[in-house]
Amino acid sequence: MDGLARRLAVARGDEPADVVVRGGRVLSVFTREWLEADIAVADGWIAGLGEYDGREVVDASGSYVVPGFIDAHMHLESTKLLPDEFARLVLPLGTTAVVLDPHELANVLGTDGVHWLLDACDGLPLDFYFMASSSIPASAFESPRRPLLSGDLESLLRRRRVLGLAEMMNFPGVINADPAELQKLELAEGVHVDGHAPGLLGRALNAYVASGIRSDHEALTEEEGRERLRNGMWLLIREASMARNLQALLPLVKEFGTNRIAFCTDDRDPEDIAENGHINGMVREAVAAGVAPEDAIVLATLNPATWHRLWHLGAIAPGYQADLLLLGDLERFEPELTLKSGRPVSEIPEPDVPEWVKHSVRNRPVTADDFRIDWNGGKARVIGLVPDQVVTELLEEEPSDELAKIAVVERHLGTGRIGLGLVRGSGLQRGALASTVAHDAHNIIVIGMNEADMAQAVTHLGELGGGIVVVDGGRVTAELPLPVAGLLADAPLTEVIRRSLACNDAARALGWSGATPFLTLSFLGLSVIPSLKITDRGLVDVDRFEIVPLRV
Repeated sequence: MDGLARRLAVARGDEPADVVVRGGRVLSVFTREWLEADIAVADGWIAGLGEYDGREVVDASGSYVVPGFIDAHMHLESTKLLPDEFARLVLPLGTTAVVLDPHELANVLGTDGVHWLLDACDGLPLDFYFMASSSIPASAFESPRRPLLSGDLESLLRRRRVLGLAEMMNFPGVINADPAELQKLELAEGVHVDGHAPGLLGRALNAYVASGIRSDHEALTEEEGRERLRNGMWLLIREASMARNLQALLPLVKEFGTNRIAFCTDDRDPEDIAENGHINGMVREAVAAGVAPEDAIVLATLNPATWHRLWHLGAIAPGYQADLLLLGDLERFEPELTLKSGRPVSEIPEPDVPEWVKHSVRNRPVTADDFRIDWNGGKARVIGLVPDQVVTELLEEEPSDELAKIAVVERHLGTGRIGLGLVRGSGLQRGALASTVAHDAHNIIVIGMNEADMAQAVTHLGELGGGIVVVDGGRVTAELPLPVAGLLADAPLTEVIRRSLACNDAARALGWSGATPFLTLSFLGLSVIPSLKITDRGLVDVDRFEIVPLRV
């Protein structure tokens, strides 16, 4: 029989199931009930719940059986892992599907890079879905390899597994009806559009939502989240390695219920996932904060599937893909077994990584003089770090030895452009940190207390072909090569985590304080999150949405 006919025969009981999951308490995400029922699986799909016979039986006695977790919005590049290594990391944690915005890769390699990543994810046991990156560059103040135009987005939207337009990051452009942004939104007929609207309230938010954008993962406060829900948006609650918004927004779940709310991780370091979990960690924290386990699971399963119109995912019911988690309890949310399409994951193939996706660092050579800031009195605009957030403050103060220097070096076309600035709150006492991961254009970003160390760090990144590096007194003390577009490692998961942790430790040895050092550093280059950021073109006052000089 063909697949559907056989599934119906299994559902009727006329044919044995391939696999029967028996003895567990099965969650219905639709009614929030725990059912005593067998789960019959045929060709990777759930045929029925009830009493069934199968060729294989999975004993779920004593377990809670729930749908596989879904990440509603994430950037694979923040994990620094190729898709197969990412799958090895998160499948045992219960994540069975993710929705990617590959705009980091798109900034460096253009649509060719995105098409390569789509192909590299095909055939993996973790389901990768994509949104077409809508903001390359994120703003006119950033310098990617080349912009993505409407024709580029149309080609991506024709690909299987591309669901819609990714986060519209140029929110000032949307609000003010910039023709280029409106042209992108015109492509969204028949698909959905993710949002990115940090801090927007009132009429500005009304204008943003009136464009047809229906989600946002940038809400930081109850007020922001509540207004988004009232305006009909999906509130994607984010718990990233740096921007941790879960605890601040969970009261809205208790206030309004689970409708139009889903979980996402956005940007997570691999060591953070290994230590604290992925989506399962968000479910665990939500339950610990007083959210009912059934509701927390819905936020991680049915709701992200519903927002992204993945009608075959997110539930345990006839006609749904058999992505199942066997949980020993409803406190830790650590799966005893992850079943993908009804089977344990046995082998994860390695994708092809062609040479052309490497060798992306093409900046002009630098010296210590390129990072020197001569000052003869007066106040400067200073980037003020905000603990555990991607937003920053715009400070005005006299330059002093307490401030770190920061620079962004254009690396795609060898223009020689360098933007210079100052940072308060890093804790650095000496040395330099540098990275080719700098949202979203991913030019080289470097911060330090010593111009010579800054220059050496940038030079060493070119020798590595991209990555992150720590320099102290003229000596490289830690490095993580990221040769794929300067964003992804071509090394095993364990080595990436080991090297990433070593870089974090080396940064803290220089005095770095606060959140994860290199993820914090990477967001200082993102010109669409308030308030003061830096690109290769200079300092960006995001509230005024314009380039501003260092001197006040």
